[in-house]
Amino acid sequence: MNYFERVKSKPIKKDPLILGIESSCDETAAAVVKGGREVLSNVIISSATEQAKYGGVVPEIASRAHTEAVSQSVRRAVKEAGMKLSDVDAVAVTYGAGLLGALLVGVSYAKSLAYALDIPLLPVSHIRGHMAACYLADKNLQPPFIGLLASGGHTAVCLVKSYTEMQVLGSTLDDAVGEALDKVARVLGLPYPGGPNVERLAKEGNNNITLPKVLKNSDTYDFSYSGLKTAVINFVHTKEQKGEEICKADLACSFQSAAIDVLCDKAIKAAEEYSIPTIAVGGGVAANGYLREQLTKKCRYKSINAIFPPKILCTDNACMIAAEGYIRYINRDFADLTLNAAAQVKIC
Repeated sequence: MNYFERVKSKPIKKDPLILGIESSCDETAAAVVKGGREVLSNVIISSATEQAKYGGVVPEIASRAHTEAVSQSVRRAVKEAGMKLSDVDAVAVTYGAGLLGALLVGVSYAKSLAYALDIPLLPVSHIRGHMAACYLADKNLQPPFIGLLASGGHTAVCLVKSYTEMQVLGSTLDDAVGEALDKVARVLGLPYPGGPNVERLAKEGNNNITLPKVLKNSDTYDFSYSGLKTAVINFVHTKEQKGEEICKADLACSFQSAAIDVLCDKAIKAAEEYSIPTIAVGGGVAANGYLREQLTKKCRYKSINAIFPPKILCTDNACMIAAEGYIRYINRDFADLTLNAAAQVKIC
């Protein structure tokens, strides 16, 4: 009996200890989650400081950093969980989407570990992982709910019908909201990572610059951020050509409002249309204070429950991978040792 046949034949445990491994971008992360809801450890080793020297993520540097950190992160996660490596019931790993070289480090390590321990290997989509972080934020959260995905690579409104089934109601037609935040940060001369720095600067400004509202009045749930990004670039170039001073704080505030208000409005529109009283938000942009404040306020007015993961679980982490891995585990969605990394995967 080969490895895959052996793990397929094992009984499913009620509260399995899932080890999650995440290496899709510039964070090497490992975590242990019990029963899909209880975080026992959360280790993140970031190369962001090194990447900041280059104004963004350099894939080769990220891959090398993962290679150096993956074993350390796993050892620390197991130790902080108060257990031994042999206690792990399954290994969940991000196989996509992300930087291919970076993903390969995590996938290769996870395959070796699962084989050595003779336990299931759980293939996890980074995108679905972001939504699964909401199960860690609210242990009572159950589908159906409206999922708002807001990250550097993806922006979408989803109808989460069950733990395994999601329907995309609308997504970005071009840039993701997080990508737009990073690009505008560079235009404003802000350091990497751009999103948090735009948010900090926006707090010092006023929303007094007219910018396009990214398909605000569209009947669809789709988004488009390229026009908004271009509008900011054109505004800056026009001011510079005229020799006029730019209030960067006002521009950051106006941009943030235009980019995020529409996220809130379309998520609420979906909740009302489908008569679902819960919106759960995942992705790096879910850590944005303006988004959390505005969506919470608007949802309260509409008697809708808004759920946000803790900020540490919004950015890339392995807890969310282990949480989604738990869903894979109880459904026996195991991978064999041919699992490979994928730079792109579908949202659903």
